[in-house]
Amino acid sequence: QVQLVESGGGLVQAGGSLRLSCAASGRTFSSYAMGWFRQAPGKEREFVAAIKWSGGSTYYADSVKGRFTISRDGAKNTVYLQMNKLKPEDTAVYYCAARYTGSSPIFRTRQADYDYWGQGTQVTVSS
Repeated sequence: QVQLVESGGGLVQAGGSLRLSCAASGRTFSSYAMGWFRQAPGKEREFVAAIKWSGGSTYYADSVKGRFTISRDGAKNTVYLQMNKLKPEDTAVYYCAARYTGSSPIFRTRQADYDYWGQGTQVTVSS
């Protein structure tokens, strides 16, 4: 059974940094892409970033490009989202997700394309 467990959320001032972690278990993820999404109050869940477990290629939403970095540690089966220069508009619940990709190089940004989800972690950025 696949489990994704996020951690690392919290309260931070604008301009600060946080690192989110997503511990993955239950299968081998070498043919998966791991993604981060977020959902602010009253808004739809939106794509933030994704990484191919094999090879490590990455893809970002324009709103976070240059500020956020997604990475993975194969030994720990963990995906990270380093968030720098945080803004109040980054406030949201952040979710980790996994999607089976096989050998496809294409990144998907719709939540419907992802197979497994974590429970989310709250990030609050104060102004």
